[in-house]
Amino acid sequence: MAKEITTRVNDYSQWYNDLVIKGGLADYSSVRGCMVIKPYGYAIWENMQAALDKMFKETGHVNAYFPLFIPKSFLSKEAAHVEGFAKECAVVTHYRLKNAPDGSGVIVDPDAKLEEELIVRPTSETIIWNSYKNWIQSYRDLPLLINQWANVVRWEMRTRLFLRTAEFLWQEGHTAHATAQEAIEETEKMLDVYATFAEDYLALPVIRGKKTANERFAGALDTYCIEAMMQDGQALQAGTSHFLGQNFAKAFDVQFLNKEGKQEFVWATSWGVSTRLIGALIMAHSDDDGLVLPPKLAPLQVVIVPIAKPGEELNKIYERVAPAIKELKAKGISVKFDDDDTKRPGFKFAEYELKGVPVRLAMGMRDYDNGTVEVARRDTKEKSVQQFEGIAAYIENLLNDIQQNIYNKAKSFRDNNIREANSWSEFQQLIEQPGFISAHWDGSPETEEKIKELTKATIRCIPLNNKQEDGVCVLSGKPSKERVIFARAY
Repeated sequence: MAKEITTRVNDYSQWYNDLVIKGGLADYSSVRGCMVIKPYGYAIWENMQAALDKMFKETGHVNAYFPLFIPKSFLSKEAAHVEGFAKECAVVTHYRLKNAPDGSGVIVDPDAKLEEELIVRPTSETIIWNSYKNWIQSYRDLPLLINQWANVVRWEMRTRLFLRTAEFLWQEGHTAHATAQEAIEETEKMLDVYATFAEDYLALPVIRGKKTANERFAGALDTYCIEAMMQDGQALQAGTSHFLGQNFAKAFDVQFLNKEGKQEFVWATSWGVSTRLIGALIMAHSDDDGLVLPPKLAPLQVVIVPIAKPGEELNKIYERVAPAIKELKAKGISVKFDDDDTKRPGFKFAEYELKGVPVRLAMGMRDYDNGTVEVARRDTKEKSVQQFEGIAAYIENLLNDIQQNIYNKAKSFRDNNIREANSWSEFQQLIEQPGFISAHWDGSPETEEKIKELTKATIRCIPLNNKQEDGVCVLSGKPSKERVIFARAY
């Protein structure tokens, strides 16, 4: 199976597509720019959802659901917001079809034109804040901490499975607060939730930072982000959290009576991550033989492959491993005993390697007689023979070790590929190499745009708690007090 996968060195983009398709994560759709998420890929998303949803609820958030359709007039109420999304919006203009008079099929009924067009949500700030207007009257109604799991549509022209599709799945949090400080604290808190999730579950080291004014979310006063490095050295934005100020509250007239009996506009945040995290998972960890999945998110964590003839031999092996299977499941570890006799063991080994199953056990009759089992770990491909007695506890520790090792490997790669540039010639040289560049920038949007135009590199973030130092901008030579992170990005 690995022979069917393009190598990273030969064509990184095709390697990625091969893993998505051959690994059974997703498929192309007959709808332009959209994808079908297959059960194995959706199982990863479900594991992500479960972990994040628990983290959201532990920080006081609750789930709700808002309409897919947004009246066009709502988007017009916040100028920067509509400007940011106008070119990506899908618009519903009619509500009915009818049979074509010539019998050729169905056509849009011209008499069924909507009085006001509806936008298929690219994000939900406007429809949600229209509801919040009715829900918030007093300081006693605050803070309002709501999240929704939903799909959104952004009419992308150039799409890639998971990374950028016209429709994708995500969560979006939308909160309302009595003070600016509370909203800022919420924005920072949710960034930390995302960073913790990325590092603890995706085994993905991230840089916490703020976006520049050019890169902010449309309608936000500040956008915080986590940025990750993929194996080709490009950046991937893995999550964003936005301080919206009072922009949407003013646009939708969301006011509350404060403790002093005065009317004030509320302060807002929004934050979200999407199914592009599955793309991040693939590109950060996988190899030329297939997926490498962190155990905490793997749909299947352990597979047991018996090497035995159907009948008595197979039954003996199953009876031996059944108590361990029960013990592993009791620990919350997903495990499968693969007794499919239509596939040879070698085929199964290759299949589970391609799918990134973290731990594979193999037991033949010699192992059965010796009370041993062969253990193979997907991250390092190391194999060892272990005593079967106590194997469940051994596997539990091994999964933790694999999770940590995958993170350590990604972090070492990231740290070794962040380089400093102190001149324009050095910057131009380094940007042609994989990795991030730490460099001084004069703070002007004009310089930022010029660097992007000349190199296709963007400022990924201004790192939080950034070291302050005197320097000069790599392009303009003007004074600068801190370095920012530049990279080419997905």
